[in-house]
Amino acid sequence: MTAFWTEADFDDHEFVHVVRDRVSGLTAIIAVHSTHLGPGAGGTRFWHYPNPKDGLRDALRLSRGMSYKNAMAGLPMGGGKAVILADEARTKTPELLAAFGDAVEGLGGRYVTAEDVGMSEADMVTLSGRTSHVSGLPVSGEDSAGGDPGPFTSYGIYLGIKAAVKHRLGTDNMKGVHVAVQGTGSVGGGVARLLAKDGARLTLADIHADGVRALAEELGAQVVAPDAILTTKCDVLSPNALGAILDDESIARLDAQIVAGGANNQLARSNHGKALFDHGTLYAPDYVINAGGIISVATEYLAGREGRHASRDEVNALIEQIPARLESIWQASAADNVSPDVEADRMAQALIGRG
Repeated sequence: MTAFWTEADFDDHEFVHVVRDRVSGLTAIIAVHSTHLGPGAGGTRFWHYPNPKDGLRDALRLSRGMSYKNAMAGLPMGGGKAVILADEARTKTPELLAAFGDAVEGLGGRYVTAEDVGMSEADMVTLSGRTSHVSGLPVSGEDSAGGDPGPFTSYGIYLGIKAAVKHRLGTDNMKGVHVAVQGTGSVGGGVARLLAKDGARLTLADIHADGVRALAEELGAQVVAPDAILTTKCDVLSPNALGAILDDESIARLDAQIVAGGANNQLARSNHGKALFDHGTLYAPDYVINAGGIISVATEYLAGREGRHASRDEVNALIEQIPARLESIWQASAADNVSPDVEADRMAQALIGRG
C-alpha cells in the first residue's frame, strides 16, 4: 500500500486507518476526513479491488465526500468512510465482520458506520454485536427511522430531480419528462418507481440484465445497453451506479439538459464540473442530492445516543430540505458564473472550517 498522504485524493484527512486481521482474513481501510462538526460518519463498502490502491482511492474520495455531504445536510456529523477489501470470491464471514466491528469500536466513536455497497442490514446487526458506533439497524417500530437507508436516498434523489426539472425546464409536472436512469439497484430502482408514479418517461440501464428488464416491464420503461445510457437523448440523466462516469469523453457525447443522480463522485476529476457547466448541462452535486441515506442513519444514530427512537417523519422532514439546498447552489452558480460543484464545495468547506 502506498503512503496515503502522497495520493492525489488525500485532502488533509484527519486519519487513515489500515486494518489487517490474519485470522479472519480482514483487510480494511477506514478514512476520516473531518470531525469538525461531529464524529466521521459514512458507510462501509465491501468490494473486490484487483488493485488495493483503488480501495484506498475510494476511501479517501468517499470520506471527503461524506464531510461535504453531512455538512450540507445540516447534520452534526463529520465525514468518514470504510472499505473492506474483499477477495475475488467476495467471501464475507462472521469472523471477518467481527474483526471489522472491533476495529470500529477501537476508534472510540470517531467513526460511525452503516451500510454501503456490498453490506446489508443483517451485516449491521452483526457489527452491532462488537461496536455501538453503527447505524442502519432494523427498525424498532412501524414509524421508526432505521433499517436500509436506500429508500431514503431514493426519496431525496427523486425530490432533487423534480427541483432540477423545475429550475431548468420550468415545470412542476414530471409527466412526459424523459429520465434516463443508470443503475437500477436499491437506490436507482427506487428513484425509477417514484418517477414512474409521476408519469415520467423512463429509459433504464443496468449491468444486471434480468433485473433491469423486470423493472422496465413493471414500470413500462425502455431498456438500453449499459454503454448506451450516457448518450441517450433525454431531459435528465440520473447516474445511480458507481462513480467517475462524467469525464471528457462522456460529457462531450452527453445529450441531457440535467444530470441528477445518486452515484457518489460522478465527476471523474474536479475540472469535469466546469466541462459539464460549459456543455450547458445543469448538474445536481451528488453529495447534496443523495444525502437522504446518511440523513436517515445519522438521525437514527443521534437519537439512539439520546435514548430515543427517531421517527420516519423526522427523517423525511430533513430530506425534504434537499431541493431548497440545490436551488441555493444553482442560484449562486448562475450569479458567480461558476459550476454548481464549485459552489457546493465552497459552501461545504466553509461549514467544516476549511473555507
